[in-house]
Amino acid sequence: MSDIVTVTRGPSPLILSMPHPGTGLPPEVAAALNDRGRLVEDTDWHMRQVYAFAETFQPTIVEARLSRFVIDLNRDPSGISLYPGQATTELVPTTTFSGEPIWNTAPDAAEIERRKRLYFQPYHDALSAEIVRVKAANGFCLLWDCHSIKSVIPRLFPDTLPTLNLGTNSGASCAPEVEAAAVNAMVGQPQTQIANGRFKGGWITRHYGQPANHVHAIQMEKALSAYLAAEEAPWRFDDPKAAALQSALSAIIEAALDAAAKLEGKAQ
Repeated sequence: MSDIVTVTRGPSPLILSMPHPGTGLPPEVAAALNDRGRLVEDTDWHMRQVYAFAETFQPTIVEARLSRFVIDLNRDPSGISLYPGQATTELVPTTTFSGEPIWNTAPDAAEIERRKRLYFQPYHDALSAEIVRVKAANGFCLLWDCHSIKSVIPRLFPDTLPTLNLGTNSGASCAPEVEAAAVNAMVGQPQTQIANGRFKGGWITRHYGQPANHVHAIQMEKALSAYLAAEEAPWRFDDPKAAALQSALSAIIEAALDAAAKLEGKAQ
């Protein structure tokens, strides 16, 4: 097991990318964070537990071990904002999602470049290699990017976030048939939902989603309220809540996989 990224290989076309469940802090990063930053509160909590149901699909799982406060694996490494004109956090966040500073000593340009080399690149090297492997074995890949976030963050979005937020970069990151199947399956679920709303897909979805090259990428941002007892520390997993969410996610993934397989001529 790497301290930066863990890869669990499966034989199916499905890859679950988990860039933000990690809480690890290299010593030099922990020393530079303030007390608020060391809480790593903007973690995508319990992703492996949420997606435990996906074992039935025999996926490959690429999971980050370090906190997004070290470097955000779902941001453009050039530093360009994915949501121009909207509040967001940077490649190396300077604040929490809510806007609270997280550093005693903010990283400078040289430090950011160092983190890109040591911590950003290994995750993307691993993910790229698994996409190549999975596509070679199956003829195509469905890349499902797994995320979660607090349901109320006024700095980022108004009111309460829907439970299910499906993103395809406004249809560019997967074939129309795959997007339609996923959205139709989502519409059949009882949770609140939206497609390509506030979260259209981050850099992973946008960069790797290449339907013409047989890689179909979908981001699913989920409200933490759908599976936690409360959206605050100690971030306790709530099994009864999670069961309903897991049922919905399973149906959506299955529909997307079936549509991709049909499109690619690879009946499941």
